[in-house]
Amino acid sequence: MSLFDQLWRAGALRTLDHAFAQSLRRLRPDTPDLVLAAAALTSLAVAQGHAGFDPSEPGRIVEGEFAWPSASTWNEALAGSPWISAPTALVDVASEAAPLVLENGLLYLRRYREYERRLAMGLQRIAASKPASDSLASLASVFARLFPTAKAAVLDPNERQASLALDGDAPVDHQALAAALALRHTLLLITGGPGTGKTTTITRLLVLLAAQAQQQHAAAPRIALAAPTGRAAERMAESLRRAREALQTSDAIDTDLIAALPTSASTLHRLLGTIPDSPRFRHDADNPLAFDVIVIDEASMVDLPLMTKLVEAVPDGARLILLGDPDQLPSVEAGDVLAAILRAAGSGEGVPEDDIDALSPLLGADVPLASTSHTFAGRRLHLQKGYRQHAGFELAPLAQAVRAGDAERTLDLLRGGSLQRVHFHEGDSDPLQRDGEPLLAHWQALAAQDDPALALRQASELRLLTALREGAQGARGLNARIEARLLGQRGGLGRAGDASGSSYFAGRLLQITENSYRHRLFNGDIGVCLRDEDGVLVAWFPGGEDGGLRAFHPATLPAHESAFAMTVHKAQGSEFDAVWLVLPAHDNRVLSRELIYTGITRAKRELHVLGSEAVIREALARHASRMSGLEGRL
Repeated sequence: MSLFDQLWRAGALRTLDHAFAQSLRRLRPDTPDLVLAAAALTSLAVAQGHAGFDPSEPGRIVEGEFAWPSASTWNEALAGSPWISAPTALVDVASEAAPLVLENGLLYLRRYREYERRLAMGLQRIAASKPASDSLASLASVFARLFPTAKAAVLDPNERQASLALDGDAPVDHQALAAALALRHTLLLITGGPGTGKTTTITRLLVLLAAQAQQQHAAAPRIALAAPTGRAAERMAESLRRAREALQTSDAIDTDLIAALPTSASTLHRLLGTIPDSPRFRHDADNPLAFDVIVIDEASMVDLPLMTKLVEAVPDGARLILLGDPDQLPSVEAGDVLAAILRAAGSGEGVPEDDIDALSPLLGADVPLASTSHTFAGRRLHLQKGYRQHAGFELAPLAQAVRAGDAERTLDLLRGGSLQRVHFHEGDSDPLQRDGEPLLAHWQALAAQDDPALALRQASELRLLTALREGAQGARGLNARIEARLLGQRGGLGRAGDASGSSYFAGRLLQITENSYRHRLFNGDIGVCLRDEDGVLVAWFPGGEDGGLRAFHPATLPAHESAFAMTVHKAQGSEFDAVWLVLPAHDNRVLSRELIYTGITRAKRELHVLGSEAVIREALARHASRMSGLEGRL
């Protein structure tokens, strides 16, 4: 039996993957089996989030015992197929007649190879631009007020060391380094875990750019803030408003500079300008965005096609600043874009040598030198100072152990009970059975709210997060049981059913699962069902005028599902006061240290982890890495 047929009969391929390869065979009956198998696996790879398929690592796409050929045998068959284009260093353009492209050891669907190539070109274009930075010395005073721990510009080295020893600050202020680098570079990557000050850094960085423009007698920079989801955009705007208010109360910064800061953020789709029933956006290379500085939060969530379209819409000379946590899950769709860019840009633990002298008026001579040099012109700074923790909640030690993949330390911390408000329900897999009444009481209270904005805020106080979508421990299974319990306690007061057969009722949380440009509702948006002034049950979603809510009849909504429980992937960009992380009873290939890290760091005040030792060990031993050629292109 051929490898292609083995994969199909074993259930390893989706119907779409099989149909794609079959279409090649119908058009050319002499197409070799290895080409058919590789074509199907490339289609499957994209569905799993990879940019392409690596013939040397088929086991990363399909688990099981198959007679895999050697990489050289596979590549030889692929190189001779008319279905596959093989660009060279001299001829970078892939043949439009071939649906597949073999390049740098990866087999791509042609469209995704083009996305990756265009993204690399766009990032290099942005990074190659050098902003005017000849007035850095004149910014020393405002820089010292914005970053008081970076005192090199106003103190000699001996005074600086004495001051740092006195106030206990770390000798390196990475927030200050990031802001200083933004004055010299148009592509900046600022990374760090929760609470390391990414938003604070951005706020002060933007004030610094406004000060630079003021001293150059130029207009204040036009600034756009955006994130992949509506909730992430709201969080970004809220954090920036708090940081802005802190600057206003300090009296150390000119109010005109603070006034230059934006007060709102949008989703990436809204920023780029959606076109109904089209995958294209209003803003692209031919109609670029009208901004001087574009800041994107939660960049790890941005997939390959969307990042390509964003980068191509960045005008020449504008700054693009990407914020993200490198230890979180990659995007749901194809590509692990942020990780690839970060690897190309280095560790972010110091300043490249060619920036040291130029930044000395602000940072002095005592600046850490980057350990390695990179040809990619983008700059990265990794923020390292502490995790944000609410009083009485100790998450940082657990997050660090999970991030490092240290199963022994993770289990010791979970079992030891030493971390405040961190609870381990070892061996449990059903939060409704263990603590059903308190959980249900929280959701029941949503129905009693008259104000949908308050109901949504109250809903964010608690969320069940799952690794899986289906099954008893999956989001869908838990949501169905929660709905049944809530409806049963209300005497079955449901309304018209949705596509899943569930009933609408007051207090039901909804999550949009596909973008709808007509509704201006996007994948991941969260709403709540409550009655309006006329007593009609409607679904309320953020996005109205002046930051208000919009009401929709539930039957008119785009694809959606309940959101009492949601997958960790869907929860990215959100935070909840209390998180219940429900792990499956048995190991699953979707489990990884990145998934657990992302899940636990959604909690702001309290964390519950349900799972077994075996599943936690399996998850922490697995990386959520993606096959991609972007790093090499950069």
